[in-house]
Amino acid sequence: MKTKFLFFSCILYLVTFSIQAQKKSQLESRAYFVDVLVNVSNPVLEALANNELKKTMPVEVSPKHINDRTRFAYLEAFGRLLSGISPWLELGPDNSKEGKLREKYIQLTLKCLKNATDPNAADYMNFSEGSQPLVDAAFLAQGLLRAPTQLWERSDKETQQHILKALKLTRKLSPGYNNWLLFTAMVEAAILKFEGEADMVRIQYALNKHNEWYLGDGTYGDGPNFHWDYYNSFVIHPMLLDIYNVLNEQKETLQNWRYSQFIDGYDGILKRAQKYAVIQEKLISPEGTYPPIGRSLTYRFGAFQLLSQIALFQKLPKTIKPSQVRSALHAVIEKHMSSKRMFTKDGWLTIGFYGHQPELAERYISTGSLYICAEIFLALGLKPESSFWADPAEDWSQKKIWADN
Repeated sequence: MKTKFLFFSCILYLVTFSIQAQKKSQLESRAYFVDVLVNVSNPVLEALANNELKKTMPVEVSPKHINDRTRFAYLEAFGRLLSGISPWLELGPDNSKEGKLREKYIQLTLKCLKNATDPNAADYMNFSEGSQPLVDAAFLAQGLLRAPTQLWERSDKETQQHILKALKLTRKLSPGYNNWLLFTAMVEAAILKFEGEADMVRIQYALNKHNEWYLGDGTYGDGPNFHWDYYNSFVIHPMLLDIYNVLNEQKETLQNWRYSQFIDGYDGILKRAQKYAVIQEKLISPEGTYPPIGRSLTYRFGAFQLLSQIALFQKLPKTIKPSQVRSALHAVIEKHMSSKRMFTKDGWLTIGFYGHQPELAERYISTGSLYICAEIFLALGLKPESSFWADPAEDWSQKKIWADN
């Protein structure tokens, strides 16, 4: 009898230990994502909140650069970073360690928004000179759309007006006949949400063209032609989804809009994005590497924005478990972070794909451009108890396929 009791006690202990170990592993995974987010974000947000971004941020450029990228680098850094961290900020503060950390970064970001858009601030950003500001104003707009409660509603009225004025300055900038059309549409979507009116032609034209440029199997052309790179994830799918979300929210306002088919088109856009998310998940090797294909490789793990966004929306196809996406994205981040040359000694991102590789940069790349890597953190907008974070770790597709069974 005593032997049986000891046996079952051991079994119970092992099961309990296993469950506790799994929970610890899951908590550590989320904590790791948050830790990397903070490492990436802190230099930019601390400097800008103190009106010292232009004074302190180094602007490394491509060896092939053709103009002065310092004109654009600061809005690039802030706009792109904001777009990636906003869903996490939108969870708001709470009494947990993470919740208190979030409030710290919400407060920093509110100061950043004020300084970036106040014409009298030392760090007031360029929204109107050259074509590049259109791109990064769109990322800033996307960030605000992803955190309307914590970032827009908690901004003071003067800052809100400064933001709207800054976004409208980009109307004089002409987009390219490619994914850039979505930048004009994203800016207008934010103006529509926060002011109630917008230039709807800019939205309609971008959505029409991207519908024409859909090539099938979850993939859009970047313009009329196929480009083998990660721009379907850097820009196209995520911006389409967020623009359609705004149109859905504004149904009543837009009930007489001539192009009302776009209001009802969200489900089709989502299905295309889900197909691309499946492709993205399968690209990740057992070691967390992925094909270095196409331009803008120095955006690093920002290449997986779409996969993280579909996880955030809790719309992953049934063939992919949320926990396997978490494990896959964790592996990708860890692989990049394993290089000791990803950051300068002061914590700023360096140009490269794995570590410091400036020779990989196209002529438009600078330090500011690199902060689009933050887009991989979108899934941090899910609460810790969501299945994405709470379920036991699961091997992703390639790790299962290449396992030595």
